[in-house]
Amino acid sequence: MRLLLAGVIGIVAAFAWATFRIWDVGNHDDRQSADAIVVLGAAQYDGRPSPVFRARLDHAVDLYEAGVARHLVVTGGKAEGDRTTEAAAARAFAIARGVPASAIIVEDRGRTTLESLSAVADLLRAQGLESAVFVSDRTHMLRVLRIARDTGITAYGSPTATSPTDATLVSRADATVHELGALALYFVSGETP
Repeated sequence: MRLLLAGVIGIVAAFAWATFRIWDVGNHDDRQSADAIVVLGAAQYDGRPSPVFRARLDHAVDLYEAGVARHLVVTGGKAEGDRTTEAAAARAFAIARGVPASAIIVEDRGRTTLESLSAVADLLRAQGLESAVFVSDRTHMLRVLRIARDTGITAYGSPTATSPTDATLVSRADATVHELGALALYFVSGETP
């Protein structure tokens, strides 16, 4: 019985620590001068970014306009039935906001955070770029930075503060639970959604 209780306490403590880390990392903006700004993809609807994706893109374009980096990397493939990719929707959005097409690097095959970041690492290396400021939702930032660093990128986080995932405590809690599962999967199997 004591062993079972100790195991339960250990699991609860691990999840409490992970939750603290998710929220702590997501509440820090470590933006600094880097080689690139990388915005993580999210849903798009026939070329129109979803509200979550739009919040990320607005923040990434603001960073680009502030001179944080000379390159903007947009990511995300397409789901079954989609006519375009997340990256294509992001590229069009950024160009409409005034980012020169020549400054945009496209990663359009990844369907998961891990796939996208592995491809981004290859793209950055191919262009002689080493560091990046990553843009995503607050709850996603810990996993993004961990994977980016595991792929060899010097990574900094600049989470968007305007994502619908932060609109209410309930939506943030839901996003946190998703991240707890995704982080556990990544640490155990090396895979991630």
